[in-house]
Amino acid sequence: MDDINTTSNEITNENVNFETRINLTPLLEHVNTIKKEIETVIVGQHKMVDQLLVAILSNGHVLLEGVPGVAKTITAKLLAKTLNIGFSRIQFTPDLMPSDILGTSIFNLKNSEFEFKKGPIFSNLILIDEINRAPAKTQAALFEVMEERQITIDGSAYQLEAPFLVIATQNPVEQEGTYRLPEAQLDRFLFKITIDYPKLDEEILIIQREHSLQDHGKLDAIKTILSAEEIKEYQGLVKQIRIEQNLLEYIARIVVNTRENAFLYLGASPRASIAILNASKGFAAIRGRDFVTPEDIKEAAIPVLQHRVIVAPEREMEGLTSSEIIKQIIETVEIPR
Repeated sequence: MDDINTTSNEITNENVNFETRINLTPLLEHVNTIKKEIETVIVGQHKMVDQLLVAILSNGHVLLEGVPGVAKTITAKLLAKTLNIGFSRIQFTPDLMPSDILGTSIFNLKNSEFEFKKGPIFSNLILIDEINRAPAKTQAALFEVMEERQITIDGSAYQLEAPFLVIATQNPVEQEGTYRLPEAQLDRFLFKITIDYPKLDEEILIIQREHSLQDHGKLDAIKTILSAEEIKEYQGLVKQIRIEQNLLEYIARIVVNTRENAFLYLGASPRASIAILNASKGFAAIRGRDFVTPEDIKEAAIPVLQHRVIVAPEREMEGLTSSEIIKQIIETVEIPR
């Protein structure tokens, strides 16, 4: 009987410690406030907003894909306005050069020395509009800065201030004047978020809101919610979210399955495993939990993996998409108990 009481006390103590391990209340309050601010302009798209917030908390970059007119750019600008951090927009064009993004060394006649003039990439939140309109050499200029948060020019390394996040948009339909993103660059995006058309009732609400705006701008009333220091603090909190060993193995089995799947020509890299880990912690955090569940991993898997794998050509001709194959993989991999 004493043993049973002891065990019961241990469980109670564990529950008390568990509840007070990480204080997520301020984070949740800020997340909900940002959602409300964005929802004053963006109709629907709740899943996309959640994924954007998770990307910020997980310190990851986002690729927004959708046809023209589904509010990709304005969503990124809205999110930037709710954050009290540096914001820079770069419109990618076919004639854009790497130096137009990173910066260049200019000879100063006064002191007879070269001075480095920083490009627009030196900010905190970078909106890259129509990323697939720039040629390969310009896209390759982003490899180092997206992965290492630094730029090396003329033998000197320049560190970017945290937080540093890239939100890029692209149109999947238009082909003329566009360049396909290389796999190495796609792999550096935490999420690829696909934005669909709104439903009928959402479309009606969009029209009504646009009519009621009159001469007012969409972003005029948006309030600033989070500072750079708070973002870094919350990113640190998310890293402390607990995940059990069997769930780590669950992530690994999903990713390894993409490499062994007959429907896929190219599977996901170990970077994808780390991305699912970080994103699942982010989903747990915005749900108010300091531990990861299998549902968090499932929610993270598709936006993390769909742009990192390549569908086998014969399956692509049949109309199969990467997201459909990933869904099948998730259904076949056994959930830990």
